[in-house]
Amino acid sequence: MKNDKSLSETDSMKVDHLYKDIKALIDTAKQNIVRTINNNMVSTYWNIGMIIVQGEQRGSSRAIYGEQVLKTLSDKLTAEYGSGYSLTNLKYFRQFYLAFQISHTVCDQLEEERENEISHMPCDQLRPELSWSHYRLLMRIKDKSERQFYIEETISQMWSVETLERQINSFYYKRFLTSGGKINEENFLQKHSPQNFLKDPFVMEFLNILPHTAFTERQLEQALIDNLQNFILELGKGFAFVARQQRIVTETSSFYIDLTFYNYLLKCFVIIDLKIGKLSHQDIGQMDMYVRMFDDLKRQEGDNPTIGLILCTEKEETVVKYSVLAESKQLFASKYLLYLPTEEELIKEIEREKVFFELRKEDE
Repeated sequence: MKNDKSLSETDSMKVDHLYKDIKALIDTAKQNIVRTINNNMVSTYWNIGMIIVQGEQRGSSRAIYGEQVLKTLSDKLTAEYGSGYSLTNLKYFRQFYLAFQISHTVCDQLEEERENEISHMPCDQLRPELSWSHYRLLMRIKDKSERQFYIEETISQMWSVETLERQINSFYYKRFLTSGGKINEENFLQKHSPQNFLKDPFVMEFLNILPHTAFTERQLEQALIDNLQNFILELGKGFAFVARQQRIVTETSSFYIDLTFYNYLLKCFVIIDLKIGKLSHQDIGQMDMYVRMFDDLKRQEGDNPTIGLILCTEKEETVVKYSVLAESKQLFASKYLLYLPTEEELIKEIEREKVFFELRKEDE
């Protein structure tokens, strides 16, 4: 402190500048160390799984020896290296390798590398951006396409372990496909299509609204604002919050839009109307008017046409089929659920939503 007081203002600014540069360097180094440790740990666990599968099971996905073999192995490793090599963890390592194993045989390579004391590196499928905790969740997913979907989304959206778990538990992948999203091998998610950004149904269990609780649209709106980060996460890629109750003024009237977002990937505004109960023709007509007015009064040069999304608790096939919703490329209606559905419940929802999706496709 005494030295700081004796410094001139110019020298003090130099110290601050040097401090910031050095601090940034140290912080980056620490992050790189953590990342390196994580990558080495993931690689080690994969290789342990490979040794168990290839060395003891001879490439079979089914254990051909008793559990006591793994138990004894675990005891020896635990005595040497600690509790990280419990029987449960060894089973995880085996499952990890089986879920992310390379397509060609590595038994001969492994033997050669053992002789030459060269460590075997894991397959190209392993991603340095993911932690062991991420992989613990991902390897539970049996379907390879679904697993790859979550890998890409986790990396591109920088999902935490908690976020990834929530998205898996809310069946994000299945809801994505239900609403018309498509997976593209060359460019994993096809871009510039609202269907790839708007789910159906939306799952909003984070609002903590108990089943059969009466609430108003304004209370729902406030709950979403109070949980805005979680809501944006549920909305999906590229959403930024703009306003609530945004006012649109014409020569004779004023109108208020519940929630306004901008999607920087779609390059357009997304306006949301919240409804308690069934979707009606009046709701669709109102949103159609809002979208037209917003395009006329708020849309800027370079923006794509505004998207209108109605969030409701129930949809009816007749209302969708005989309204502008069926043919419009700017209007969408999605159900919202206030709880995490079971897989059986979600399948029923998916079957219902397929009907509405097919109606839209028929009119395209």
